[in-house]
Parts: sequence; structure tokens; C-alpha cells
Amino acid sequence: MNHPNLLVVVADQFRASAIGALGQDPTHTPALDRLAHEGRVLTHAVSTYPVCSPARAMLLTGQYPWSNGVPFNVNSETAPWGVGLRPDASCWSDVLADEGYRLGYIGKWHLTPPTAADEEAGEGRRDDGKIWDAWTPPAERHGFSFWYSHGCCDQHLQPHYWRTEARRESPVQVQQWSAEHETDVAIDFLRVAAWSLDSTPRPFALMVSLNPPHQPFDEVPDRYLPPYADLSPAELLNRPNVDLDSEIGRQAAEIARHYYAAVTGVDEQVGRMLHELDLLGLADDTVVVFTSDHGMQLGSHDLMYKSVPFEESVRVPFVVRWPGHVATGVDDLLLGSVDVAPTLLGMLGLSERIPDEVQGADCSAALLGADDAPRLVTALYLGPARGNGDPDVRGLRTDTHKLVVEHRPESGLRVRLVDLVADPYELVDVSARHPGLTSQLLAELADQLESTGDPFAGLSLLRGAA
Repeated sequence: MNHPNLLVVVADQFRASAIGALGQDPTHTPALDRLAHEGRVLTHAVSTYPVCSPARAMLLTGQYPWSNGVPFNVNSETAPWGVGLRPDASCWSDVLADEGYRLGYIGKWHLTPPTAADEEAGEGRRDDGKIWDAWTPPAERHGFSFWYSHGCCDQHLQPHYWRTEARRESPVQVQQWSAEHETDVAIDFLRVAAWSLDSTPRPFALMVSLNPPHQPFDEVPDRYLPPYADLSPAELLNRPNVDLDSEIGRQAAEIARHYYAAVTGVDEQVGRMLHELDLLGLADDTVVVFTSDHGMQLGSHDLMYKSVPFEESVRVPFVVRWPGHVATGVDDLLLGSVDVAPTLLGMLGLSERIPDEVQGADCSAALLGADDAPRLVTALYLGPARGNGDPDVRGLRTDTHKLVVEHRPESGLRVRLVDLVADPYELVDVSARHPGLTSQLLAELADQLESTGDPFAGLSLLRGAA
């Protein structure tokens, strides 16, 4: 069987509503609109754990955090706890390497635990006292033979990267917007891969991990700002769950201009990659996926960032294009972070090579239009506490409802149910109105958490409540 090529673009903190074609956020995204028109848009794709490192580890492994080694963000604080992608975890990239694919990784990795040596070599220690950036040893790159990456560098206008053969102390320093530079490197990779196909017919798989529109929000080229310069706060933040008069709402209105500008900048880079596939004659033989690790609240529910179970944080874009194989249109297929890896392998014709330890589901048959293809009915939400007074949060989503449970040792279990159809902005708790459904979802949540080995502190209370 001739396997197709694969291009996966992940934009950090890019929320689902930011694709302009969806008519939600007031964003200008012509390239992504084109991709959405030519591909399939999953409106129920969700980040199982909307935090950078855990989400990325799940995207690569198809395993939950307790299995892949990344239950929290990877940095110098969590490194002594053993937090970091397990070197022996089998990623979809490992499978493709074994199958002879030419593999490349460009951009943010954020899965390697920093050491003291990384403080000197990389971004350095941040104001929070932690080291976030790290060099990844070749043996821990999970099959990616071409490497042009940083661990976690938030200097978007002056990024650095470790090339394939670079030692820890020798990153390349760049004076260019990171997303643009990474796209330059990606285009070079595509050109080399296309040239190599003439002599050695090996398919390629390239993952491009763009850091924008993640903060710092002001580190975006000015040329992307004009579409948003004259928009009022109400036009920028048009979701009814944003209080424009609150302090967070006012801050969000200022940030939104730059966040959306970065979205437009990311869109331009996606367009450049799509154009290059066209020029090289590779578009028909390449599965293209655009997604993100998580979204961003941007003032909704009076919150700014992520790591909460609300739609703005949880729902991510997921657009897949494969001409002649994936039908165009909009699809309400439910897809969680752990389902991405097996689904990618399934789409490439490698369902039988999905590792046994994968905990997600292969949803490729539904995307490829198979009759009576199985579809997921639930997806987990994970928000584990770090012992700093934050609640331990878990959730279960269906295509119509979302159940969220919050556990605090001093107050026990709090349960919330939202009807996502009638109340898409999650303004009303309907658990008291629907006790039967609430009990059913509580029981299902307890079963799924137990099956994944989740150390949820409120599991016994959850079973009692069910």
C-alpha cells in the first residue's frame, strides 16, 4: 500500500472560534477558511487537558497523562517530580519512523524536562523562577530525524532553535517572528522531501508546532494588526459570557487585538505551506491537519487563559484535508486529544500498527466516510490539582452536554451540568433539572477515570454521587 504524506500544524493556544469561516471571533483567516472549505471541520474537537505539555503529550501518544508521563506542564519545578514525556512511550511518529517515513519536527516541543544546563543554553530562567526551555537529546525525539526545535521559548521575535545535530550549548539564534521563520524551515523541508520522492519513494510526515498566538501577545508583527485596530471592545469580544466592564474584561479587550493579529499571522503561514504543497504537486497525496493544544478564555467567564473546563479553553480547531478521501463539510464528530494519534495512524492506513498502549480511539473510519463507522459518544476533561489549593477537576462531554465535577478536601464534591445545545456559552447549571442524566454521566465519568488509572481524589465521592 502507498501511504500518503502527513502535514500536522499545531498553533499554541488557538481557540476553535478563531477560524474566521466559523463566524464567531472577528478574525481574518483566509488560508484557514480555504482549508476549511477544502477539508472537513470538526466542531466538537476538544482538548482533553487544556494545558501545553499534557495536551501535546496526548496528541503524540494517544495516552492519558498518567501513562505518558506528563500530568503537568514540563518545567524545572515539575522535572524533579518525574514530569516529562517518557522516552519509551510510543508516539505516532515512532510508528511512522518504523514504517519508513521521512519525519520532521519544527517549533515548540515542551515535553523534555529542563536541567540546570538548559538555563545557560536556552531561554534562561523566567520571572516565575522556573526554567521552561530545554534541549531534547536525539534519543528522546521519538522518530523525528529532522529536528528544528526549542523546548519552550516565548521570545517570539527573537527565537532560538536546536537543529538536528546541534549540541545543547549551540542553538541557532534568529531575528524573525517565530511562526514565519518556522514556516520558512517547513517549506525547505517540503522541497527536500519532494525532491527525494523522485529518487527514494518514502512518504514524509512533518509536524509544525507554532508558538503564536500564545503570549507574549505584543510580540507579533505590526502588519497583522490593522484588521483589528478600529474594533470596539464589544466587537472584539462578542461572546455573551464576557463582562466588558470587569477588570478581566477590559484587559481581554486590549489583549484581543494582538491575539487576533497573531491568529492572522499564523493563518498567513498556513497559507504559505498550503501554497507550497500545491507548487510541489503534493496536495492530493498529503493529509493536512490544522489543530491546537488548547484554546483561551479571553475574558469569557471572567477568566483570561486556559486550564478550565469552559468551551473557550477546551474546544480546539481540527480541520483535516485529504482530497478524494475526506469529504468536505462540517462534522460534529467528537474527538479528544488522546484520539488524535490513533486517528492519524488510521488515516495513513496503519490502524493495525496502533500501539497496544494507546488509550484513545481511532476515528479515521468516520473521517474517511465508511458506512456505519463508530463514533465517540464521550470525551474526558482533566484538570488535576497540583496541591496548591486549586480544586481537582474532571469532566465528561457528550455531543449535547458537559458534566464537570470539582473536588476540594474541605468541601467535597461540586457537580455542574451544562446543556451545550441550549446554552453554548455555559451560563446555566442544569444538574438539578436533570438528575437522571446527571447520575448517568457521573457513573460513566467514574468508570472512565478508573479505567485510565486517574488518581482523582474525589473518585469515591463521585461513585457515591452517581
